[in-house]
Amino acid sequence: MRRLFVAWVSLLVVAACSTNPLSRKYEYEEEVYVDLDGSAIVYVNAAVPALVALRGVDLPLDPGARLDRQDVRAIFETPVSHVANVSLSRRDGRRYVHLRIEVDDIRRLHEAAPFAWSTYRLDVADAGAVYQQRVGASAGRGVGEVGWNGSELTAFRLHLPSRVTFHNSPSKEILRGNIIVWEQLLAERLRGVPIDIEVRMDSDSILQTTLLLFGAMAVLVAVTFVGFVWFVRSRGKEEPAG
Repeated sequence: MRRLFVAWVSLLVVAACSTNPLSRKYEYEEEVYVDLDGSAIVYVNAAVPALVALRGVDLPLDPGARLDRQDVRAIFETPVSHVANVSLSRRDGRRYVHLRIEVDDIRRLHEAAPFAWSTYRLDVADAGAVYQQRVGASAGRGVGEVGWNGSELTAFRLHLPSRVTFHNSPSKEILRGNIIVWEQLLAERLRGVPIDIEVRMDSDSILQTTLLLFGAMAVLVAVTFVGFVWFVRSRGKEEPAG
C-alpha cells in the first residue's frame, strides 16, 4: 500500500518538475524513498554517457543508436533489486534512461552491481533512526566527447519517512515532504570524490502517525455521534413522562 502511495506521489512530483523550467537538471540522479523497515523505492535518472562512465555498463553512446529497454532492465534487475519500470528520453543531444526500482532491504542494495559504489546502513531504535550512505569511487570509464562542459551535476536525493532531526547535506535544507539532496559536480563524481550521507530521524513514520491520528479522530467522531443519539433518545423518553 505504501509503495502505491509513494508511486502516485512520485508521478505527481515528476509531472510538476517536467513543467517547471527552473527545475534542476542532472546527468545522473539517484532518488531514494526509504521506509523504516528497510524497504525502498529507488529512481535512477541518468544520461547514457554518465551511466557508462560512472558505472561501467555497456550501453550505446551514439545518441542515434537503438537503445533497448530490456538491456537497461537487465543491468539493474538483481536478486536484491526489482525493476518495475523503464522509460527513455532525450535531452541536449543525449539519451537518458529512467528506472523505478523496488528494493526489499536498502542495506543489501550494495550487492547489486549498479549500486555497488555505495554502502548503506539503517539503524532503527526507540530513540530514533539513523540512515547512512557512503558513495565511493566510480568506474571512471572513458566516453569521449559527449557534449559535457564541466558544469554538469549529479545528485543523491532522499525522501525520508519521519521527522528529520539531523542531516549533513551541504545545502542545509530540508525540502517539503522531508526531501534532502546531496549534489556533486559530475567531474568530481567521475574522479570518485566520496559523498557521505547521514540522516537522523524519529523512529515513527509520518505516514503511520498520520494514520493513527485519523483513526483517533474517526473513533472520536463515532463516540460523539453515539453520545448524541443516546442524548436525543433519552430526551425523547423523558418528555412524555413530563
